Amino acid sequence: MMKPLLVLAVAGLALASPAFADMPGRDWISSAKVSAMLAKRGYRVTKIEADDGHWEGEAVRKAMRYDFHVDPHSGQVTKMERDRD
Repeated sequence: MMKPLLVLAVAGLALASPAFADMPGRDWISSAKVSAMLAKRGYRVTKIEADDGHWEGEAVRKAMRYDFHVDPHSGQVTKMERDRD
């Protein structure tokens, strides 16, 4: 009876630990650099965060809102679409 409880306790701790997948890697370009790069294209970044292995955020350009993804190594914009919400 003690062994199943130990397995459940270990599984519970594993699930309760914080997720580190949404943290920028040490070799990523900085969020400030991404914001500056997008500013040169006329976008004002209003939100940026690390998510699923890339920079993800929201920006405004000419009073329109956009969602974007940026490759954290190359700085290439991999998604830029108007926010329809």
